[in-house]
Amino acid sequence: MYQRSLSTLAEGEKARVRTIETGGSISGRLRALGLIEGREVKCLHRSKCGSIAAYFICGAVIAIRREDAERVGLEI
Repeated sequence: MYQRSLSTLAEGEKARVRTIETGGSISGRLRALGLIEGREVKCLHRSKCGSIAAYFICGAVIAIRREDAERVGLEI
């Protein structure tokens, strides 16, 4: 297993959240959306320009900006 960021997950690819490398309100918001260490996340769709992506986590679909997704480390 190796670590990479949520922003690099390809459509249809799954991984587990390993870390959230940010502080402040965005960290709390990502955790409230279900991005918690050990949780599985799947990339469903990426926008054409790549600035936002839709992910399936905890039975819900959430959209996250690329700059925020880059702060979420994954365990593949």
